[in-house]
Amino acid sequence: MDRETGPEPTAIQPAQPEGTTRTGEFGAAGDRAADDTDEFGPGPAEHEAEAESSDDTWQVRHVGFPSRLIMAQLAIDPRVPIWTRRAVAAVLIGVGFTFWLGWRTGLTIAALAAIADTIYQSKTVALIPAAARIASAQRRTRHRLLVARPWGYHTLHARPIPGTESIIDHLVIGPGGVYAIDSERWDRRMPVRTVASNSAAGPVLYHGPFSQRERLAHARWEAAQAAFLLSRELRQPVTVRPTMVIYGPTVPWSIARLRGVDVLGGRSVVRYFVSRRRANRETAITWEQAGQIAAAAERALPP
Repeated sequence: MDRETGPEPTAIQPAQPEGTTRTGEFGAAGDRAADDTDEFGPGPAEHEAEAESSDDTWQVRHVGFPSRLIMAQLAIDPRVPIWTRRAVAAVLIGVGFTFWLGWRTGLTIAALAAIADTIYQSKTVALIPAAARIASAQRRTRHRLLVARPWGYHTLHARPIPGTESIIDHLVIGPGGVYAIDSERWDRRMPVRTVASNSAAGPVLYHGPFSQRERLAHARWEAAQAAFLLSRELRQPVTVRPTMVIYGPTVPWSIARLRGVDVLGGRSVVRYFVSRRRANRETAITWEQAGQIAAAAERALPP
């Protein structure tokens, strides 16, 4: 999986535009991906942010440092929730010990609690190299997919797409259909959320202040490449559903369909696949078909 950019395929192109409905022996296509004309361009939120930034720069030069610029910076700072929680905890601890042992003791204990929390956070949220994060996320998903085997799912891990530098983290094949999984490990200090968009593609996934629009687009592209290769190998249409699994921050939903990609937290992986045959009847396949697709995947996507 290409973590830096989502390059266009150099040797292999999908048989149809992404999201085109397919029908055939191996099921109809999943949800049609909406036209993401702004997929790699700035959306309304980015334009508003740029406009506000320019306005703030003018005010800094002409009328001094504005308070609203400070508030805007704090609003996107991922450390603010940690500071807020630490301050609230210290105040509660201080007030509790003040009534019991006096204000001096309460103040001292509150300060010690804040210092201890600062040290703990600095040791537990240290920066992890990108390669280590990717490997960790892939390893966790691989372990969880082992539990899905009794339900008839076969998995291929870390399969490069021929002619490109991209890698499909996990290709899962079973009664619920075929899935291309992108495993992500993100900074747990920043929340995962969705932001409404004026685009017909629907809401955008955000990690803290950072849009994940391109990550979703790349997940769809990888699934489209897998579908093209499998369809060519079997000479029949095969649907591959893009999925993103997130580790680190809490994902505030069970399963969400965002811009054509199923997005879920790592803890929901097993439940996700156990329920797929019932949830996605249009992409469900038989055990015999799953075996044929798995054999074709071994040939089309060699390790």
